[in-house]
Amino acid sequence: MLEARDSDHSPDDLTHHLVPAEYFRAQPEDTDFAPEAFAADGFIHCTDGAANLIQTANRYYRDDPRAFVALVIDKSKVQADIRYEDPARLYPHIYGPLNRDAIVRVVAMRRAADGTFEAFES
Repeated sequence: MLEARDSDHSPDDLTHHLVPAEYFRAQPEDTDFAPEAFAADGFIHCTDGAANLIQTANRYYRDDPRAFVALVIDKSKVQADIRYEDPARLYPHIYGPLNRDAIVRVVAMRRAADGTFEAFES
């Protein structure tokens, strides 16, 4: 599911969730989304800012060879509770499944030959 860029959103309205592309595509489109670790974590990890997401991806997933996508999420549309629990307020947690209408774009994550994630526009 790749959607056209939605210019009605400011960067402050958006957050991102990184997910293996195959896992995301395998989820039913008519149900709320929950990542693989949701049952264990109790929330969905997100990152504000595309540059911050690239840093997070390279910190935790650079050596993971799977293809990844970034879900670009409109925080104002998320029905579950969103909490910032880090002092810098860069990493919101969504405490519930993600309603699909809050996902405004799905962006394929580009990678260099060494697995490094490269920049994208949210």
